[in-house]
Amino acid sequence: MEPLATVLLVLHIGSGMVALFVAPGAMLTRKGALWHRRWGRIFFWSMAAVAATALPLSLIHPSLFLALIAVFSFYMAFSGYRVTRRKHPDLGERATRVDWMMVIVTLVVSLGLVGYGLWDLVMGNGAGAAAVVFGLLGAILAARDLRAFIHPPSDRYAWLFFHMGNMLGAYIATVSAFSVTNFEFLPPAVRWMWPTVAGVPAIFFWIGRYQRKFKRQQPVPSRLAAPGRQQA
Repeated sequence: MEPLATVLLVLHIGSGMVALFVAPGAMLTRKGALWHRRWGRIFFWSMAAVAATALPLSLIHPSLFLALIAVFSFYMAFSGYRVTRRKHPDLGERATRVDWMMVIVTLVVSLGLVGYGLWDLVMGNGAGAAAVVFGLLGAILAARDLRAFIHPPSDRYAWLFFHMGNMLGAYIATVSAFSVTNFEFLPPAVRWMWPTVAGVPAIFFWIGRYQRKFKRQQPVPSRLAAPGRQQA
């Protein structure tokens, strides 16, 4: 099994490095432009490869935590990618069976991640806090997506905000994995958590910036003339 594990590990690391370095390309190019879509697709398939190699690795060298994190990380990229196909739910662009299956699996896995982290904390392992945080974030995202599947939001830009939040969240997971592997000078909990602590506020800031931009672009309704007064 070791030769297979070595091949999987090389593919896992290589895919993770591709995801780590192509994501900024998508962030820095104009939304919807050709290269934004290209970098985004490469990032998505890199994340898919990371998850696809992590799952068998977690069986060869048993690691429930690795398996749970793989599903959680991939779902954010999956959800961020798939929501671009549901821009107009009022025109029939709704969640498919694949979307429903993935969101339910992710909700179960996220709750399992919370349980895993709580058990680690009870056993005195402070790194369990990272599992609890990631699990809670995953459960919140999955619950939000479920709600959007059942009651699509009325905001016509909602899909864009979901896309940005989930793709950036997937990138945070990629940076976290890089940090855990390479930043051994930091305590384990800090290695896991600093990308989330730094990245989540950045996501809210970036989405808020676009929300304000779109709000300014909305036409301001003209005021009706007061009763009894003639318009020029």
